[in-house]
Amino acid sequence: MPRQPCAASEGWAAPPRRPRRRVSVSLTPLIDVVFILLVFFMLASSFLDWRTLRLDAAEAGAGAAVEGSVLVGVSASGLAFAGRPIEAVALRERIAALMAENPARRVALRPAPGTPLQATVDALDLLAAAGARDVALSVPGAAPLAAGG
Repeated sequence: MPRQPCAASEGWAAPPRRPRRRVSVSLTPLIDVVFILLVFFMLASSFLDWRTLRLDAAEAGAGAAVEGSVLVGVSASGLAFAGRPIEAVALRERIAALMAENPARRVALRPAPGTPLQATVDALDLLAAAGARDVALSVPGAAPLAAGG
């Protein structure tokens, strides 16, 4: 760049310096990426469980409220139907037959003290697969239920 005359001294002067541009980091792309990730995980996540089973916990002494229910017992050693031991396949067939007769029939599931939670959940899955839609979880020590079927 050629030197230009300076008006004050009638000589040559250096070209005027431009102010140095300050480098700044923009947070907009970072915010955009975080927002896109948030939207992705919100849409990819499922907050609903399609296999839900309505479950009512019967209170102690509420035996009359579930009169006519089918009593299914579950313990660490196995399942029981109306107080008698039964295999899982036979229980499923029995419950399916009862639900075919009366789909509104309530099934009371009573886990024995010390029963593993997984055994109770497996029994609930079995009842759901058999077509039981009205299941009550009966607490041990509640009034005896009238066994139906």
